[in-house]
Amino acid sequence: MRLNQECKEEIKMDASISVNSVTISVEGMTCNSCVWTIEQHIGNVNGVHHIKVSLEEKNATIIYDSKLQTPKTLQEAIDDMGFDAILRNPNPLPVLTDTVFLTVTAPLALPWDHIQSTLLKIRGVTDIKISPQQRTAVVTIIPSIVSANQIIELVPDLSLDIGTLEKNSGTCEDHSMAQASEVMLKMKVEGMTCHSCTSTIEGKIGKLQGVQRIKVSLDSQEATIIYQPHLITVEEIKKQIEAVGFPAYVKKQPKHLKLGAIDVERLKNTPVKSPEGSQQRSPSYTNDLTAIFIIDGMHCKSCVSNIENALSTLQYVSSIVISLENRSAIVKYSASSATPETLRRAIEAVSPGQYTVSIASEVENTSSSLSSSSLQKIPLNIVTQPLTQETVINIDGMTCNSCVQSIEGVISKKTGVKSIQVSLENSNGTIEYDPLLTSPETLKEAIEDMGFNAALSDINEPLRMIAQTSLEMPLLPSTNELNKKMTPVHNKDEQKTSSKCYIQVTGMTCASCVANIERNLRREEGIYSVLVALMAGKAEVRYNPTIIQPPLISEFIRELGFGATVIETAEEGDGVLELVVRGMTCASCVHKIESTLTKHRGIFYCSVALATNKAHIKYDPEIIGPRDIIHTIESLGFEASLVKKDRSASHLDHKREIRQWRRSFLVSLFFCIPVMGLMIYMMVMDHHLATLHHNQNMSNEDMINIHSSMFLERQIFPGLSIMNLLSFLLCVPVQFFGGWHFYIQAYKALKHKTANMDVLIVLATTIAFAYSSVILLVAAYERAKVNPITFFDTPPMLFVFIALGRWLEHIAKGKTSEALAKLISLQATEATIVTLNSENILLSEEQVDVELVQRGDIIKVVPGGKFPVDGRVIEGHSMVDESLITGEAMPVAKKPGSTVIAGSVNQNGSILIRATHVGADTTLSQIVKLVEEAQTSKAPIQQFADKLSGYFVPFIVLVSIATLLVWIIIGFQNFEIVESYFPGYNRSISRTETIIRFAFQASITVLCIACPCSLGLATPTAVMVGTGVGAQNGILIKGGEPLEMAHKVKVVVFDKTGTITHGTPVVSQVKVLVESNRISRNKILAIVGTAESNSEHPLGAAVTKYCKQELDTETLGTCIDFQVVPGCGISCKVTNIEGLLHKNNWKIEENNIKNASLIQIDASNEPSSTSSSMIIDAQLSRAVSTQQYKVLIGNREWMVRNGLIINNEIDDSMTEHERKGRTAVLVAVDDELCGLIAIADTVKPEAELAVHILKSMGLEVVLMTGDNSKTARSIASQVGITKVFAEVLPSHKVAKVKQLQEEGKQVAMVGDGINDSPALAMANVGIAIGTGTDVAIEAADVVLIRNDLLDVVASIDLSRKTVKRIRINFVFALIYNLVGIPIAAGVFMPIGLVLQPWMGSAAMAASSVSVVLSSLFLKLYRKPTYENTELHAQSQIGQKSPSEISVHIGIDDTSRNSPKLGLLDRIVNYSRASINSLLSDKRSLNSVVTSEPDKHSLLVGDFREDDDTTL
Repeated sequence: MRLNQECKEEIKMDASISVNSVTISVEGMTCNSCVWTIEQHIGNVNGVHHIKVSLEEKNATIIYDSKLQTPKTLQEAIDDMGFDAILRNPNPLPVLTDTVFLTVTAPLALPWDHIQSTLLKIRGVTDIKISPQQRTAVVTIIPSIVSANQIIELVPDLSLDIGTLEKNSGTCEDHSMAQASEVMLKMKVEGMTCHSCTSTIEGKIGKLQGVQRIKVSLDSQEATIIYQPHLITVEEIKKQIEAVGFPAYVKKQPKHLKLGAIDVERLKNTPVKSPEGSQQRSPSYTNDLTAIFIIDGMHCKSCVSNIENALSTLQYVSSIVISLENRSAIVKYSASSATPETLRRAIEAVSPGQYTVSIASEVENTSSSLSSSSLQKIPLNIVTQPLTQETVINIDGMTCNSCVQSIEGVISKKTGVKSIQVSLENSNGTIEYDPLLTSPETLKEAIEDMGFNAALSDINEPLRMIAQTSLEMPLLPSTNELNKKMTPVHNKDEQKTSSKCYIQVTGMTCASCVANIERNLRREEGIYSVLVALMAGKAEVRYNPTIIQPPLISEFIRELGFGATVIETAEEGDGVLELVVRGMTCASCVHKIESTLTKHRGIFYCSVALATNKAHIKYDPEIIGPRDIIHTIESLGFEASLVKKDRSASHLDHKREIRQWRRSFLVSLFFCIPVMGLMIYMMVMDHHLATLHHNQNMSNEDMINIHSSMFLERQIFPGLSIMNLLSFLLCVPVQFFGGWHFYIQAYKALKHKTANMDVLIVLATTIAFAYSSVILLVAAYERAKVNPITFFDTPPMLFVFIALGRWLEHIAKGKTSEALAKLISLQATEATIVTLNSENILLSEEQVDVELVQRGDIIKVVPGGKFPVDGRVIEGHSMVDESLITGEAMPVAKKPGSTVIAGSVNQNGSILIRATHVGADTTLSQIVKLVEEAQTSKAPIQQFADKLSGYFVPFIVLVSIATLLVWIIIGFQNFEIVESYFPGYNRSISRTETIIRFAFQASITVLCIACPCSLGLATPTAVMVGTGVGAQNGILIKGGEPLEMAHKVKVVVFDKTGTITHGTPVVSQVKVLVESNRISRNKILAIVGTAESNSEHPLGAAVTKYCKQELDTETLGTCIDFQVVPGCGISCKVTNIEGLLHKNNWKIEENNIKNASLIQIDASNEPSSTSSSMIIDAQLSRAVSTQQYKVLIGNREWMVRNGLIINNEIDDSMTEHERKGRTAVLVAVDDELCGLIAIADTVKPEAELAVHILKSMGLEVVLMTGDNSKTARSIASQVGITKVFAEVLPSHKVAKVKQLQEEGKQVAMVGDGINDSPALAMANVGIAIGTGTDVAIEAADVVLIRNDLLDVVASIDLSRKTVKRIRINFVFALIYNLVGIPIAAGVFMPIGLVLQPWMGSAAMAASSVSVVLSSLFLKLYRKPTYENTELHAQSQIGQKSPSEISVHIGIDDTSRNSPKLGLLDRIVNYSRASINSLLSDKRSLNSVVTSEPDKHSLLVGDFREDDDTTL
C-alpha cells in the first residue's frame, strides 16, 4: 500500500518538476580557465543542475529547472561575465528525470533536515520527499548527471530500498535497476601520440549520454569506459571514437560492474530492515571485514588511482587504502556481499590488466566493527550517543600566535565542533567533530574563508571513532599499525617530508588561468600549496616527495592546457636577507644571534660578521619573513635594519665606460694638437722646398743642407733632431695612456682568435712607434747626418678620432638605462600593514619599508595610494588604475577576491589586501627584469667597420709583410733600385742594413697609410649628423645602433591605446530616446554634463567635456546626492540648468531643427511640428523656475537594477556600438530612459595614412593590444591593418616580438605605455610616442617628440638615407686605401710615383675630411609631411572590411577570422568603403572633422558612425 502511494506521489512530482536542457553558443573563450570560470559561475546559479562548456565547439549545455530559470536569463548571465552568448535555438529540450527510493540505515538520532540539505546540494538531485515515520526518502534525480549509487556514496546514512524495488513493479523498479546496471568496456584505440589525443577522446566520449566514466591510457593505447547499456550501445561508442579520428575496436567483452547475479540474489534475500536492525547496521558497527592484498605490477600514482577508482565503484567495498611503496592494498568490504577472492579477481581485472594480486593476510574482523556477540554485551546507549571523529587539517599562512588564536576562536564556535588544537610549528589543526553535524570539508572551507590556505591532511586516513562511553574498546593492533605505516603523515612531519619545486609555465594569459592552475593542482594528492606568478610565468609548488614528483606536477599543468617545465634550481625561491646589526661587541654576540636564528623554523642559513656589522640570512619566505627575523634579533637586545638597496639601475648606465673614453679622448687630443701643428709645419716647409727644388734646379745635396738647416730639423746631437724628439715626447703618453683600452680590447680579441678595429689600431700604432723609436736609436748610435723619417704622428691622430667615436657611442647607450630608474621609481617605498582580529576588526596599523612586507600580510591602501605589492583584495571596493600593466586607460573595479598589481594606483575606496607576491616576485619587478634583460641581451650590431676590419686587418698585415720580403729580395738582387729610391741614403751604412731599413720603411708606410681612421669615422659621423637631423624634425634617435637598425626592419608592430588611438575617451555619438517636445537634446546634455562633472571616471570626464563644448559654456548646473557604484554607474539630483538653456536660445533652436532629422528615433514627426514643439519647450522652460531632476547614468545592469526597462531597439543599438569597440552609456532622467551616449577612444587622423605608407614601403604592419578582440578588430579595420593580436600581456608582447624575430624578421615596435616598455626594449627598434609614459620613452631607441604617426615613417626613411650615406662613406674610405696601399708598397716606383711619408699623412687627412663632408650632406634631408604624402596616397587608401582582418587572442597564433561574407555583403562593403574614401578625402582636404552632419551621411545610413564623427 505504502509503495503504491509513493509511486503515485512520484508521478505527481514528476509532472510538477520540469527539467529542461538548452545549448548556448559562447564566443570569446580563450583557454580552459575561461571554460572553468563559466562552469563555476553558472553552475552556482539557483536552479542550474548541470553545465558542460566546450572550448572546441564554443558552446555551453545547461540542464536547469524551468521554474527558476529561462534560456534568456542563462544567456544574460553568461553575457554579464564578459563573453558573447548567443541563443541559437530558444526552445529548450525536456530532460528525463528518474525517482529513487532510499531507506535510512543510521541510528534514530538523525537530523532529517541535515539529510535533506545534503541531498539537495548534490548535483542532479531536483527534488526530495522525506517520510521520517517510515524512515524513507523519495529522491527525484537526473540520471545523466547522478546515479542512485553515487547518492549512497555521498550520503552514507542511506541505502537503496531493494526490498521495495523487488515487490514493486513499473517505472520505479526499471529506473533504479537501470542505475545499478553499469557495464565496463575496454577498447583498443590506435593512433594516439600525446596527451592532447587522450584528452580529446575523453572530452568527446565523456559527454555522450549514458557514458558514466572514461579513462584513456596513452601507454597501453586503450580506453576503459563505464556506460549504461540502456542509454548507449558499444557500436555507438566505437563510432564516436572513430569520428574523432582514431581507429578503435573492442578489446574485452563488456562485463557488468557493480552487482553480479549472486550479489543481486543475496541482496534480494536480505529482509527489509527493522529500526532495531538498522541500529545494529550503523556505519561504525557493520560487519565489515578487512583484507590485505599484495599487488605486483604497479608503477606510478596513476596505477594506484586506477585501482582505487575501479574498486570504489563496487558497492560492497567501503574503503580502500593502497601503498605504492609497500605494494599493498587494505580493502574494507561487506562480508555478506563479497569474498577476498572476488576482490582479488576485481583488482586483477583493472586496466591495463597487468597486476598480479595475492592475499596477504586472512580476513580479520576489524575491531571497530565488533562482532555481534560483543555487540550484545555492550549496553545500547553506546550507539545512540553522538559519535566523535577527528580530522587533521594542514593550515598555511599562519605567522604568529594571534593567527592560531583567531582560528581556534572561530572554528570552535562552529556547530558540531567538539574541540580544536592548532599548532603553529606543524602548521596544522586537529579537530574533533560530530560527523552528523559537520564534515572536514566544511571545516576546511571555514578556515579558508578566514584567509588561510587549508588542505585536508589525507583523504584515505582511517578516521578515529570515539564513542563517548566509559567502556574501553580494544583496537586490533595489526591493521591499525599497518595503516600508520602506509598512510603518509602530512601533518607533523610535513616540514621534514615537504619539498618545494619551481615550474616554468607558459601560455597563461590572464588571472583566471592562474586561478585555474592553483585550484586544480591543490586537488592532487601530495600537493600542499601552490602559488603562481603570472608575469614571471612561474609556479611555486610545495609537495610531498614520497607521493608525487615535480615531473608529474608539470604533467598535471600540461594536462590543463599550459606548457610546463621544471626549473632545476629550486634555490632561487629562497629569501635572502642582508641586515645591518648594531650593538654587537664580541664574538659571543655573533654566536648568540646565529644560534638563535638557526633554531628558528624556516631559516636555512645565517652568518653574522662582527667587523662589518652585517648579517646574511637565507630563509623560506613561506614560513618566516624579514620582519619576523628583525623582531627576533631585536628581542635579543640588538638593533637590526635592512641594508639599503640601491633602487636605481646604476649597473647599466655606462658611466664607467663614458668616463674612460672621455679621459682617453682628452689625453689623446691634448698631445695630438701639437703633433698636428708640427706635422702641418713640416708639410708646408717640405712643399716650399719642393717648389724651390723644382724651380731653381738645386742639387739633392743642397736640398739636404737647406732641409737640415730648418729649426725643427736642427740636430741636438747627431741622429736626433728637435722635431723627432718633440714628436717622441708627445707620442709616449698617447701611446700608453690614451691607447691603454685599445691594448686591452685587442688582447681580448686576439685571445678569442678574432681581429677587429682595435687589433689594427694597436698594430699600426705599436709598429709605427716601435719602428720610429728603433730608427732614432740606430741613427743616434750611427751619429747620422740626415735625420731619419719617423712615424710619431700616427698614434695620436688615430687615437683621437677613435676615442671620440667610442665616447659618443657610450653616451647614447647610457641613456637607455634611465628607463629602469624611472620604472623602479614607480614602486611604492612604504606599506601600511594592519592587524585584524578574528572578527576582521582592525586592531593596529604600522608603516613598514616595502622590503619588509611578507607573504600573507594584510595591507591597507588608501585612495590615491599605490599598491606596494601584488595581492588579493579581502575587504573594500574601489576602482584601480592599472594602465601601468595593461596600458588601457579605463580603471578596473576591484572587490573582495580580485587580484591587484604592485605599482597600480587605488582611486576612490580604501581597500585591505593580502600580499601574495612580494619583493622580486611582484609584477612590477618582473617588468623591470624584462626591460633589464632586453637591454642587456640586445648585443650591439656588429658595426660594418668591425666586420670589414675582420678581413681588412689580416689582409693589410699580409700586404705589409709581403712588401718587406719583396723589397729585401729586390734589394739583394738589384741594389741600384734601392739606392736610387732611398731618400737620404748614407754610404757609411752597410748595404744589408740599407736594404733592410728601406724594406722596413716601405712596409710600415703600408701599415700607416692603411690606417682605419676614415673607416672608423665613416659610421660615427653619419650617425651624428643623422641623429641631429632627426632631432630637428622631432625624432630623437638614441645612438647609431637604432639608426642603422631601422632600415632593416621588416615588421612594424603598433600598440593600440595612445599610439593608433588618442588614448583618451571621446564622445562619438549622443542619441536622444524621447520626443524632443518632452525633453530637448540640449537639456539632456546640460543634465548629463552637470551629473558627470562630479565623476572621476575617464568616461565621465569625456562626457562633461563634450557637453561643455556642445553647450558652448564653461560652467554647468548644480549636482547633489551624488553616488557612484563602481562598474555600474552614478545616480544624483541635478538643479540650476535653466540658465544654460536660455543662454543662447535662438542658436539652440536652430541647431535642434538641424539635428532633429538625424537624431530623433521617431522619424515620422514632421519637421514643422518639431520646430514648433521646440519653441513651446523653450517657452515652457522659461516659465518654470528651477526644477530638480533625478538622474541615473550607467550601463544596462544599472538601469535594470533601478527598475527601468530597456526595449530591444535600445539594446540593439547598444550592442551595435559595443561591436564597434565603443562604450554605450544610458541616461535616465526622472525614471525615464531619454538618452544613449556612445564613447570611444578615437583613431588619430594620420594613422590610416601612416599604415598605408608603411605598407607601400614593403613593411608588414601588425596591431598588438591588451584590449579585447572586438575593439581591436574595429580599430584595425579603420586604419587598414589586417593582422591583430588582442588581449596580450606585457610579457606576451615581448614573447610575440621574440617570435617574429625568430622567424628572421627585424621588428620595430611602436608604443607609449609602461606595459609596452619590455617589448620596446626587446624589439630591434623600439619607437615611443613622446606623449607616452617616461618609462616607455626611456626603454625605446627612437622617441617621436610630436604625437604624430607619420614620424614613424620618417624615422624609418631617415634610417634608410643614413645607411645609404654610411655606405658611400665606406666607398670613400676604401678607395683611398685601395689606391694608397700599392703606392706605399712601392708598386709604382718604376714610373716615378714614390710616396713620401708626409704624403701618406696628407692622404690620410684628406680621406677623413671627405668622409666627414659626405656625412654632412645628410643635413639636406626633408621628412615626409601629412599634406604631400596624403595627396600622393589618396587614391589607394581604403578601409578594410572585417572579413579581411585576422584577430589572434593572447599569444596564440590561432587566428579568429571573421565569418566569410556572402557576395551581397561583399558588394555592400566595397560600395561603403568607396563612399567612405570619398568622405575621408573630403575630410582630409578640410583636415577638420565637420561637427555638422554632412549631406552624404543620410545616404550612407549609420555607416558614418564608423568614422567617429560627432553627431
